[in-house]
Amino acid sequence: MNEIINAMIERRSCKSYKSDMVPKADIEKVIEAGLWAANGRGLQTPVIIAVTDKETRAALSKLNASVMGANSDPFYNAPVVLIVLAPAEHPNRVYDGSLVMGNMMLAAYSMGIGSCWIHRAKEVFEMPEGKEILKKAGLEGEWEGIGNCVLGYADGALKEAQPRKGGRVYWIN
Repeated sequence: MNEIINAMIERRSCKSYKSDMVPKADIEKVIEAGLWAANGRGLQTPVIIAVTDKETRAALSKLNASVMGANSDPFYNAPVVLIVLAPAEHPNRVYDGSLVMGNMMLAAYSMGIGSCWIHRAKEVFEMPEGKEILKKAGLEGEWEGIGNCVLGYADGALKEAQPRKGGRVYWIN
């Protein structure tokens, strides 16, 4: 089978990470894959904020945990957070940003890097503290958080894939 299709079938979310930092060159390759994602009308509106700074990462984790009402690290100890945002007024923001997230997770897998989509970016960047993080990154205007793609090296084996459910494809011939 084709290498890309194999990656789509084999990739799993990583929910336990070693503290080892991913090299910047590898993070940049993952980001580049995200920037090449398909997007509505070729407008390329999603942006990515790469967070490797421990203090900012901890603040993001705390905000994300507060949205979900937890005290644990919702980023599973991953040392890297790639935040995908899109202009709030753009009608394709969620679709385009989701494609960016998918590309980055597949790219990470192909490089031996664990990844996981962490939700609640929308809520975090609606909060004043989230907006301060956007300012720190140099983003002005109204942005909607689409997702957080956490990256790192897996601390243990990833879960096996569940069998695919049947009855989800319909044909009109």
